[in-house]
Amino acid sequence: MTEQTSTTTDIDTTDQRAVRMDKRTRLLEQGVPAYPVTVERSASLADVRSRFPDLEPGASTGETVSVTGRVMFIRNTGKLCFATLQEGGPQGSGTRLQAMISLAEVGEESLAQWKSAVDLGDQVQVTGEVITSRRGELSVMARSFVIASKALRPLPVLHADLNEETRVRQRYADLIVRDEARQMVYTRAAMVRAIRDTLHSRDYVEVETPILQLIHGGAQARPFRTHLNAFDQPMTLRIATELYLKRAVVGGIDRVFEIGRVFRNEGVDSTHSPEFTMLESYEAWGDMYVMADRMQEMIRNAAQAAGKGLKIETERGVVDLSGEWAWLSVYPGLSEAVGQEITPDTDAGTLLAVAERHQVRVDPAWGAQKLVLELFGEIVEPTLLQPTFVCDYPPAAQPLARPHREKPGVIEAWDLIIAGMETGTAFSELIDPVIQRERLVAQAHQAAGGDEEAMQVDEDFLRALEYGAPPMGGIGLGIDRLVMLFTGSGIRETILFPLLKPES
Repeated sequence: MTEQTSTTTDIDTTDQRAVRMDKRTRLLEQGVPAYPVTVERSASLADVRSRFPDLEPGASTGETVSVTGRVMFIRNTGKLCFATLQEGGPQGSGTRLQAMISLAEVGEESLAQWKSAVDLGDQVQVTGEVITSRRGELSVMARSFVIASKALRPLPVLHADLNEETRVRQRYADLIVRDEARQMVYTRAAMVRAIRDTLHSRDYVEVETPILQLIHGGAQARPFRTHLNAFDQPMTLRIATELYLKRAVVGGIDRVFEIGRVFRNEGVDSTHSPEFTMLESYEAWGDMYVMADRMQEMIRNAAQAAGKGLKIETERGVVDLSGEWAWLSVYPGLSEAVGQEITPDTDAGTLLAVAERHQVRVDPAWGAQKLVLELFGEIVEPTLLQPTFVCDYPPAAQPLARPHREKPGVIEAWDLIIAGMETGTAFSELIDPVIQRERLVAQAHQAAGGDEEAMQVDEDFLRALEYGAPPMGGIGLGIDRLVMLFTGSGIRETILFPLLKPES
């Protein structure tokens, strides 16, 4: 049987992928690798631009470089071809440089090869002299070129915006064609680095805690469930890192933090993802007021790292991160908003009437504390533009926070609200193992009653507390929410590869 070789007459020339596959085949038949292991590279495109910023039109430098990049524009006409090469560039800003392929420099055979084999999207290497064109465009006049990676799919049209669905599903394509997509990656990384540096400067140590857990805890959320075959044991993915970090503090790691993914089997919308990144930090001998200072320092440093300064433009208005941040107690704040006094003693019937009057959807079976939380979240939180520590929550809000030292019926905990969105939270942590057991048992009863978000009794965590935990404060900070705030983007834009519903 004779081997058949493909030709352009064998394929549908309207099918760009088929055309490119044919070019790949022909390269291989000619003994030219379509995906070489490596190519020579003596300078980045950014290096060339920085070294030759102000050449006159038609200038020659006498310097030869080997550069690489993706072909983003190509014009193949006559004896001189032009291509624009692109690399990611500093901080994702994208650096471009023109390559010129001339008959006089590369010869007839190589020029024909360029015209027939190179497409938009290909990764190429070009070796030649750094010059400027007659129009003053900094360029590399090729003496040779190599295809470093043959692109089998055409690029998205550069002048047409990708729709959001395509940007998210094909993030790689989004990163190729939009500087903003690449810059988001660098902005997020700079913010996380600033947060880490802030904590390191305060003598915190970063640790890693288990993602697979026997018992989910540390938050009220529905977990993802899985199975560990080695032990024939049901497991869950962590919904928080809290309980293990507190174990570390019990053991004498006085200042500890983790930045990592947590997983909650809940809704997906513009501000929620089933997997997201959280910072949790715990400090022995601290309380919620110490943690407020830590939070302000981290967020201000992250804002500076993001290049935003301390005044952030949002859809709701300008957020000012400087100065003293406000504190607002839940019950007085809700009372002022609804025009009647609400206290920890207010009964559920009264609160249901408030909900009906303000058209807040609630479950009539909810208790008074749950109703207060829902009413505050729907009526008051959206009005809080400037950074506000919302404090003095009812105990139902945080089963792991200690009772308030001075105010009966509330706990020592705050949520930080910025531009109407919860950004972080902190507690004066509950360290009494007896009260903690009572709280977790109550949660377990709720779970037995069908509450899929309730925590379970973690006997090992309680055993750790029984060894004696120091007084401590703890923080939870949503990294994705913070990036959303500073960039004005939705959560699917701030997460590089978000979880999506499979394509049908």
